Amino acid sequence: MNSKVKFAVLFILVIAVLLIVPNISNAATTAKDEESLNSAIQSVEEGGTVELQGNITVTKPIVIQKKLTIDGKGYTVSGSSDWTSTSGNQTMFTAQLEAGKLTLKDIDLNNGPKYGVQSYNGASVILNNVSITGFRYGGVLVNGGYVEIIDLHLGENGTGANNGIEIDQGASVTKSPTLVMNGTLTSDSTENVVRAAENGNLTSFIISNTESTTNKIFLAGDSLVLTDENNNIISETTVPDKATGTTTGKKQVIVTIINGDENSRITVNEGESITEDMIKSNITVKEGYQIDGYFTDESFTNSFDFNSKLDANTTIYVRTSKIPVTPEPEPEEEEKDEVPNTGIQDYTGIAVLTTLFALSSMIIISRKK
Repeated sequence: MNSKVKFAVLFILVIAVLLIVPNISNAATTAKDEESLNSAIQSVEEGGTVELQGNITVTKPIVIQKKLTIDGKGYTVSGSSDWTSTSGNQTMFTAQLEAGKLTLKDIDLNNGPKYGVQSYNGASVILNNVSITGFRYGGVLVNGGYVEIIDLHLGENGTGANNGIEIDQGASVTKSPTLVMNGTLTSDSTENVVRAAENGNLTSFIISNTESTTNKIFLAGDSLVLTDENNNIISETTVPDKATGTTTGKKQVIVTIINGDENSRITVNEGESITEDMIKSNITVKEGYQIDGYFTDESFTNSFDFNSKLDANTTIYVRTSKIPVTPEPEPEEEEKDEVPNTGIQDYTGIAVLTTLFALSSMIIISRKK
């Protein structure tokens, strides 16, 4: 083999290696138990994926300090009753500092002594088709980090009261927390689905919603609210006095619509008007009833002005009444014959015939005589 041929073969081998190596480095690493999960997280390349091969029980926190995806493949990671860690961080999965960029997908997290997932001090967490339930402190802790929700279901988390997503800033945390809604957020409870921590450390936080998100998280006055696709309020919590929230979208006001025993609450952009159609789409009018008007007081004395711009939380009272029933006209009676029907006409004819017959008989008899 001459030198030109050798060089060509060597060149082809080098190109093949260069093409194959990236695919090898980005290939998914698998895990079937706690030991292999920790090993896979340590060994997988930056930006790589760890795939679960079955349900896993863990006994201590897992800290992520690289860009990494954990694909649960529908399996569950559960906290052991023999949890051994005694450090301050007892969260099951923590993305830590700016290097920590964790994506969890197609995975269930069950049971733990503190939180299910945490983004800590500049780290980011993306939750896509994730279910979190049974954690003593809460489901998700946005602790000076960034959390994006694509698809998240929250079961019961917290003790004494539910605690789904907690926005906080630990005493040693230097970054402000950011929460982004980019899809759906469901919860078994409507209590504290999203809340700002009240421990006094949180001073500022950011809320954001993408254009395509189904559920939205808004700041409305001193409240943090979670809404559905129609802006109906699912959950509402009060923002502590020391915390200042900002949003990348428009601020909201809460409109409470009271229709008899029915109470609906929606959000409207601050500085905009609400329409009658918006109210009608959020109430149920009983069959046989009609809407008489919309008022600002429960006595129905002050009519609501639909041209007014809403700059504060507002309550609207809907007055309804039964639809008047118009009585159907009575059917007309047939015209009665005013001449009493005595039957005389019928008997007169008979009497005449009888008289003629009698006269004829008398004439015949007299002639025979």
